[in-house]
Amino acid sequence: MIEVTLSPALVIGTGLVGASVAHALTDAGVEVHLTDARASHALVAASRGAGTIEPIDPEACRLVVVAVPPGSLASVIADALERYPHATVTDVGSVKGVVLAALRATGLDLARYCGSHPMAGSHKAGPLTARADLFVDRTWVITPHDTSAAQSVLTVERIAELCGARMVTMGAQHHDEAVGQVSHVPQLVSALVGGGLLDLPPEHLRLAGQGLRDVTRIAGSDPHLWQQIIAANAGAVRIELQEIHASLGELIEVLDDPDAVHAFLDRGRRGVRALPGKQGAATAWVQVVVEIPDAPGALAKLFTDIEETGVNVEDVTIDHDVDRRVGWLAVHVEPTAATRLSRALTDAGWSVRP
Repeated sequence: MIEVTLSPALVIGTGLVGASVAHALTDAGVEVHLTDARASHALVAASRGAGTIEPIDPEACRLVVVAVPPGSLASVIADALERYPHATVTDVGSVKGVVLAALRATGLDLARYCGSHPMAGSHKAGPLTARADLFVDRTWVITPHDTSAAQSVLTVERIAELCGARMVTMGAQHHDEAVGQVSHVPQLVSALVGGGLLDLPPEHLRLAGQGLRDVTRIAGSDPHLWQQIIAANAGAVRIELQEIHASLGELIEVLDDPDAVHAFLDRGRRGVRALPGKQGAATAWVQVVVEIPDAPGALAKLFTDIEETGVNVEDVTIDHDVDRRVGWLAVHVEPTAATRLSRALTDAGWSVRP
């Protein structure tokens, strides 16, 4: 049996994902050291329990997790392979093909390197937003290459396991094609819709509801980071954008045909239903939207009342009414539980949107 040793470990980069990995590993009993180009980020992460900023002994180091922006991944991974001779090196970057190609060009022995990509994150950034449970029940892609040592692959799988994630194994190019479709293109489409809001008069923006906020939420992400991601995966992204361009052209041509528009909308609904929910099962989640008064303790009481119904909640989002001192909590649940939750909350005195 191949022995997998994670301690002591070094996490390079303490933004949301890096610091969350560090938190999860620390909670699992791994000795984690932190470093960041911004020393203050590592200090904040350490102060929140993600690890220590004490230097690590290069000879003792057994694991390096690289969590830096895409443009720096290859150089930092290469440096880690040379600096920490006994460590398995992985990264949590969102693009793999160009990184692997750059590493191969260095001529280094890449047996101790196995890439990975946890499919979890947020439009928020920095160590203050990190948490140990960020990856629970989320997909973690393991991307071994043709010379990855078995021990390296097993080590990265162990990281994903300790973080509570579901593992999927893909080659680098296959990974990049997939994330281009389900992550990078949606980011650009969200930015496209969000950018269009700058051309609207303020009185129009006041009509915006949760639907628009849902579509544009991820457009609030760091444009510098996303520019690097898109540049590194431009080939796969371009193919998807060309297909969207063609679909938009077809939609414009049939806008006056009710049956064709219905078919277009129904295709979108069926696509959403194909998305996997927790544990990988395809589930069409339903929103139950509840009004929250702007009063101390209201949100806490609402969560308590939801918990008492016993309904499993997949996700929640919160919106604010621009004209009234209230908020709206959208609770995502299975369709079979939506009516039960709505009735229970209405009986408890909450105002539930129909």
